[in-house]
Formats: sequence, structure tokens, C-alpha cells
Amino acid sequence: MAPSFDRWAKQSHRGTPVVVKMENPNWSMVELEGPSEDDFLITTESSGSGRVRDKGHRGGKNAKQLTWVLLLKAHRAAGCLTSIASAMLSLAAAIRRRVASGRTDDEDDDNEDENENDGGGGCREKENPTVKTRFYFCIKMFLWLSVLLLGLEVVAFYKGWHLGTPHFEFQLQSLWATPLGVKGVFDWIYSRWVLVRVEYLAPPLQFLANACIVLFLIQSVDRLILCLGCLWIRLKKIKPLPKQADPGKDLESGENNGYFPMVLVQIPMCNEKEVYQQSIAAVCNLEWPKSKMLIQILDDSDDPTTQLMIKEEVHKWQQEGAHIVYRHRVIRDGYKAGNLKSAMNCGYVKDFEFVAIFDADFQPNPDFLKLTVPHFKDNEEVGLVQARWSFVNKDENLLTRLQNINLAFHFEVEQQVNGIFINFFGFNGTAGVWRIKALEDAGGWLERTTVEDMDIAVRAHLKGWKFVFLNDVECQCELPESYEAYRKQQHRWHSGPMQLFRLCLPDIIRAEINFGKKFNLIFLFFLLRKLILPFYSFTLFCIILPMTMFIPEAELPSWVVCYIPATMSFLNILPAPKSFPFIVPYLLFENTMSVTKFNAMISGLFQLGSAYEWVVTKKSGRSSEGDLVSLVGKEPTHHRGVSVPNLKEMKEEILQQEQKASRKKKHNRLYTKELALAFLLLTASARSLLSAQGIHFYFLLFQGISFLLVGLDLIGEQVQ
Repeated sequence: MAPSFDRWAKQSHRGTPVVVKMENPNWSMVELEGPSEDDFLITTESSGSGRVRDKGHRGGKNAKQLTWVLLLKAHRAAGCLTSIASAMLSLAAAIRRRVASGRTDDEDDDNEDENENDGGGGCREKENPTVKTRFYFCIKMFLWLSVLLLGLEVVAFYKGWHLGTPHFEFQLQSLWATPLGVKGVFDWIYSRWVLVRVEYLAPPLQFLANACIVLFLIQSVDRLILCLGCLWIRLKKIKPLPKQADPGKDLESGENNGYFPMVLVQIPMCNEKEVYQQSIAAVCNLEWPKSKMLIQILDDSDDPTTQLMIKEEVHKWQQEGAHIVYRHRVIRDGYKAGNLKSAMNCGYVKDFEFVAIFDADFQPNPDFLKLTVPHFKDNEEVGLVQARWSFVNKDENLLTRLQNINLAFHFEVEQQVNGIFINFFGFNGTAGVWRIKALEDAGGWLERTTVEDMDIAVRAHLKGWKFVFLNDVECQCELPESYEAYRKQQHRWHSGPMQLFRLCLPDIIRAEINFGKKFNLIFLFFLLRKLILPFYSFTLFCIILPMTMFIPEAELPSWVVCYIPATMSFLNILPAPKSFPFIVPYLLFENTMSVTKFNAMISGLFQLGSAYEWVVTKKSGRSSEGDLVSLVGKEPTHHRGVSVPNLKEMKEEILQQEQKASRKKKHNRLYTKELALAFLLLTASARSLLSAQGIHFYFLLFQGISFLLVGLDLIGEQVQ
């Protein structure tokens, strides 16, 4: 029979109430009273007999209460331990699978996924294997040297060579003064090593560290100025408005006062069967007179099935009355720039005044054109109106959350501040509307780099065109969910600007623009934000900091290692306030990505093989309402006089392709450069213990763990 707690419930409550849910169905819920301090006291009452009265009944009651409380806490602790153990077992199983598979980023994979999902057929240039492994070889040699030095330092530590102790300098001077009196061979070797690093290694390392610190401070000041500019915009509620617009009229109402110029809408795509339906549907639902708009689907797919599916989707919307055409290039050169250039050469383009560009995974809202095109009216100097991106899968995993922090800062701060104060920013390649006259004046699309969007923006700026950024107009898209896709995207985004800088530097110098614009383009836009940032981030935190652990005569101050990076991360995360819990992972992940960005920057600057690598970012179709087979699963609407493709054959072909894809399973990989840097940083953290450098140790430890998790591909999409 269940015990009765009625006598406890009648008493006044003292202490902390604890709710316990019992498994026995006869017990519903019992509220237990936490013991108060006086329950454990033995009180003495003065009476004639002088007897001592013990509160025995309270002691028994509180003992039962305390037992239940302890059992509840033990149950919670056991649950936490079970969860932690389960997570650790899952982590260990994932690591074991990675190591057992042995698949690394150095393998070619026979274009397993690129051809099907990335537009890899003809969209990627083969990289020189020598160039590809040179960077990894340098990191690996540095790792083995650090392991050797760590062993040397450990032996020296146990032999009494305690760096930083008062006796160290005296011991070293005595050994240098009396070389014949050296105690042993090891002491002589170690003393010579100390002499070499003091005389020859520490001064240049300290100079390089100081130079990186100066660059770090300059970049931090630039970041702070951008944040102050964004704060000023918010306080003053500055917002781009179309000329001659009625201030009392809400632009978001969608009323254009009868201003409906001819607009060409382009969607370039390449083997992107996961997202083509949603993007075509979104642009076909744009609120714009059909007679004033033409949609071009620029399909560069080399997969016949994908081509057929896209053609069928275009045909379906043509039946609905949309003014849409399908274009496919026979000669597919020049990547996206070549695709756009070919489309602009069509004869009917001369009838249009503006062109809106959307990538295959972008879904503009129906009022997109009504909110962007009016900014061109009566303002002939405006060449580009750029909208902000929003992400349908920003909470999908840790990788997408960290990307959202970066891109929120990019749009909210960088793009908005530059758009408001200097009317120039880099075109984001999509979700923007161009004045066709500005494109032609700048020379049109060029295939000379992998960042054709930045290229056309710089050339248009040199011609005097102004840009408008609309922070309150958003266009939905996807973020890469796997580290492999994100890594390739970042490589292209950071190698292309360096290619472009080499090519357009003479044009910038010769351009007929004022000195301030030239300074902004050369120093701020290219050097500081595209070259210096990845350079010092990788060099300072992944090379110099570990080296200072083995050459302690050169040092990095604690404020460089901890306080300023934390402050910059805090500023970066302000535009995405819901991401504050991820501020520490964000700081560590940004330093982890520096190896990819640094490698890409060097490749672009010196025209190495990987600088010309173009891989379309993988799409998951996360925001799509239908999947791959939904097109053939629905009954088609037949119209008289129109030929419809054979959907039965199409379905069989899709099923065969799915069976083929099922045999080619995707895999998570091991990233060798990240793993080598992980062990390098962990080795340096072990060395920092010998010098008792607290902040340096913790930074190196957690940064090494971050590199290890990324190197094992444990961040982002996990393939079972």
C-alpha cells in the first residue's frame, strides 16, 4: 500500500518545494518539503525537570524527505550521464566510421557527387596534384617538427630547465661560459637550441607577430567603424527611398504609380534538379504585368534527365500563361558568366530596360519587383538594386547557424553601410536588379574569374554607376548543409577576388574617379577585407601562436589571443542576436575556416590551379514543396495542340537514376589539412603547460578541438 503523506501536506511549507512524479499509478503527484535548518537542530526547553526534548518526529519526517530529494537528484544525474555517454558513443562511432572509410578530401571521388548535384560536368577544372598537396606538405612538416620539439621540451623540463624561473638565465649563462663543463650531451644540445632560438628565431618571429597584430588591429578598427555606421543608420532610421516618392506613402503597399518598365528575369542553373521547381514557381508568381516581363530559364545542365524535367516545368508554366522561355547552351564555357553573357546576346533583350537575376535556389516574394524597380525611376545614376538574403535552413545544424551569423553581418552591416554612405558594394550575384545600360557600359559579363558578380560590380563602379542596397527586402535561399559544400563555396569566394584584384588593379589606377573611391577599392574592398583578413587570421592564430609556444622568447599578448577576438565576435553576432549562445563556436570556427580561406587567397593571388575551380554549391531542396518525382506523380494538364513529353519514359529514367544514385552513397570525409592543424595546435597547447600560460593553453586546446571536429567532418550534415 502506498504511504500516506497527508500529515505532511497539512503542515506549513518551508524550504524549497520539490515535485516528484512517481511511476506507480496509485501515486499521482506528491509535493515534498525541503528540510529547513531548524529541522536538524536539537532544542532544549527549560522546565522544572530539566529534561531535554528531541524533535524526533521531525527528524524521521525530514529523513524521508531528504531521501526522496536525493533519489530525485540521483535520477537526474543518471539521466545526464546516460545522455553524455550516448553522445560520446555516437561520436566515437562516427569517428570510427570516418577512419575506417579512409575517404579524404585529397581523393578525386571520380566526380561521384559533383556531376550529379554540383553541375560538375564540364564545370570544374582539374587541379594540379603537386599544387594541391604543397600546402598540406608544409603543414605536415611543421607538425612533425612541433612533435619533436615537444619531446625535447618535456625532457628538458624534467631535467630542470624550467623556463621563466629565476635560475634559468643563470643556468644558461653558466653553460655558455663553460662549454667543457656541460653536465651531459642533452644539456649541451638544449643549451645550443636555446641560443639559436634566442639569437636567430625569436627576433623575426616577434617581428612577424607584431606585423600581424598591427593588421589585426587595423581590421578590427574597420569592423568597429562599420558597426558604428550600422548603429547610426538604425538610430537615424536611414532607408533608401525612390526619388519623388511620397514620404507618407508606404512603399511596401506595392503601388508603383503606374511605373512598370520592361523587366527581364534570368535564372541560371546547372544540374540543380533539387530546387528548379521552387525557383521557377517563385518567379512566375511575381506581381508584374505579364506583357512587361520575360523569364529566361538558362539551363546549363549536362544531364539529359534534368534537362527534360526543367523543360517540362517551363512548359507547365507556359500553359498557365507565364511569359517564360527555356534556353540551353550547346557550348557550355565560361561557367555562370558565360551563361548570362549568352542570354544577354538574344535579340529581344534590347526591348528590356532592367534584368533581375536569381540563382536556382532563390525564391523571391511576389512583390520583389515592386519593391526594387521603383528605385531606378528618375534616378539615372543607379545601376544596381540589391536585396538581402534570408535562409530557410539557417537552424538546420550547427554549420548553418554559424553561416547565418556571418551572412547576417555581411548584409546588415557591410552591404548596408557601404550602400548608404558610398553607394558601392559587391554584387552578390543573385537577388538583384541591374539596369541593362549599366551592364553594357561596364563591358558586360566576363568569364575571366570565378567571381563574375564582383567583377561586373567593380567595373560598373569605375564607370560611375551607383548601387542601392535594400536591407528590408529579402529573398529566400538555402545555406550549404555539409562542410564539403561550404568549403568549396568559400574557396571560390576567396580565390576569385584575388584573381580579380590582379586583373583590375591597373584599371582602378587609371580610372577617372576621385582618390577616395580608389582608396576604398584598393585598400578597404580588396586588400583589407579580401586579402589581409584571411592572411592574418591563419598566420597569427594557426602558425605564429603555436610557434611562440616552442620559441617562448617571442610572445603574443593575452589581449591579442582572447579579448580582441572575443570583442570582434561579439560585434559580428549583433545582427543575429538569437545566435548569442554560439559566440564561442563561432569564434573557433572562423579561425578553423582560415586554412581554407588562406589557401584560396594564395591560389587566386598567384594563379595556382585551384584558383580556377568552379563547383556549383550543393542544394538540398530543403524549401521545396515537392521532391524529385513529384513532377511525374501528378496528372498533367493536357492542352489541345501542345506536345507533351512522354512522362512514362521520363519516370523510368528517373527511377533508374535514383537506383544508380543509391549505389553511390555519399560519405563524410576526413580533411587532412584541418586534422594536421588540429594535432599541431594540441601539441602546442601541451607545450604551453610547461610555461604555465593559462589563456594561451585554453585557446590552443579549444581551437585544436575545433580543428579536430571539422577535420573529422563532424560539423554539418552527417551521412548515415
